[in-house]
Amino acid sequence: MKQKELKILCLQLKALTIFRDLKQHPIIYSLLDVLESLNCEDGEYILEMYSALCAEIYESGGDLAGFIKDYIKTGDNLYVEKHLVGGVTPEMERALSGELDVLQKLSRLSSEDILNAMKEMNAELERIALPTWNNSKIMAKKEFDAMIKTLDTKGYGIFADSKMFKVRDGELVPIKKADYQTLDQLYGYDRERNMVLRNTESLASGKTASNVLLYGDAGTGKSTTVKACAAHYASKGVRLIEFDKKQVQEIPGFAEKLSNSPLKFIFFIDDLTFTKNDDDYYALKGILEGNVSGTSPNILIYATSNRRHLVKESMADREGDDLHLNDTLQETMSLSSRFGLTITFSKPAKDLYLSIVENMAMEQGLLSSGKAKSKGSREKQLEDLLTRAEAFAIRANGRSPRTAKQFIVLAKNNLA
Repeated sequence: MKQKELKILCLQLKALTIFRDLKQHPIIYSLLDVLESLNCEDGEYILEMYSALCAEIYESGGDLAGFIKDYIKTGDNLYVEKHLVGGVTPEMERALSGELDVLQKLSRLSSEDILNAMKEMNAELERIALPTWNNSKIMAKKEFDAMIKTLDTKGYGIFADSKMFKVRDGELVPIKKADYQTLDQLYGYDRERNMVLRNTESLASGKTASNVLLYGDAGTGKSTTVKACAAHYASKGVRLIEFDKKQVQEIPGFAEKLSNSPLKFIFFIDDLTFTKNDDDYYALKGILEGNVSGTSPNILIYATSNRRHLVKESMADREGDDLHLNDTLQETMSLSSRFGLTITFSKPAKDLYLSIVENMAMEQGLLSSGKAKSKGSREKQLEDLLTRAEAFAIRANGRSPRTAKQFIVLAKNNLA
């Protein structure tokens, strides 16, 4: 590009409206600084601006066109927001077409284009080895059209880049390295897991589904099941948003914001337990009574708890002096009854626990395949492993998938 073309590109970038958020990205912010500094005779200042631009591009992978391609898929923009509610006007369509042309032009901007313009202003730059970046070939309009066509499965903005989120300071924060197991890594509890899976499949398919309460003993895989099922249907547009118990009152606000999204959302509250007269208890009860999924069919609440009725109770509560004790007890139990689907996870019996240990051991390569050793030798190896696993459960917190996993980790390091 010549100097004149670079100046025009600078003005076009400043005029972006549909993609106005792009101007706040460090790469474009630095690029505008460089383009504006091309008329500057201060060589050191130009170098500083250019090196800052290259650093930002390198931070994003070293490919300017690749950055534009990723932005088209994951960046927020006015057009998508209006498209989801049927509010796109002819003027917006024309603006979109023009701005995609600008992004296409930007994707072809090479480091040589800018270096040549810099050297025209300051010949001494010819003596300096300066960094450059790559430019892959992209078709901006084609990428944008593909994104629009897959909104209901791949999403847009942060939802196109991540599958699980948490809430922090009133904002959604992507969990870049989400810690979850896939369904084929879960052993036992087939009936319970399949109930959650079928309900999540209904949500993903746009069919009627229920809010879910998973309750039972600690370490039985309740939260692991929720995350595995959500991840399984991520390719069909399901996203998981994790709320802390103290963030319950923020749920209605997020439900309203996401109600027009083509994606499906699981609002997940892990280890949910309330104390008596807890404001958050009544907030969640109100949400479930109003049924957040009633006004937002793309949203369900999944919660896990070690308590069937979600409220810590004492004997005094059971024997209290309330004139209408039964009403009081019914009030205590009323929250859990608001969940359409309640699934119980109990501690596994010995046979199930040992089966889980065996499967995990095979997955981690702790048992020989049978080809390297005789069948009798493998059986002895397995017998020894299961004996140690049962002893570990007795010393630990009893039998559970969590205990099995802890044992396997230690056994793999010859510590159990």
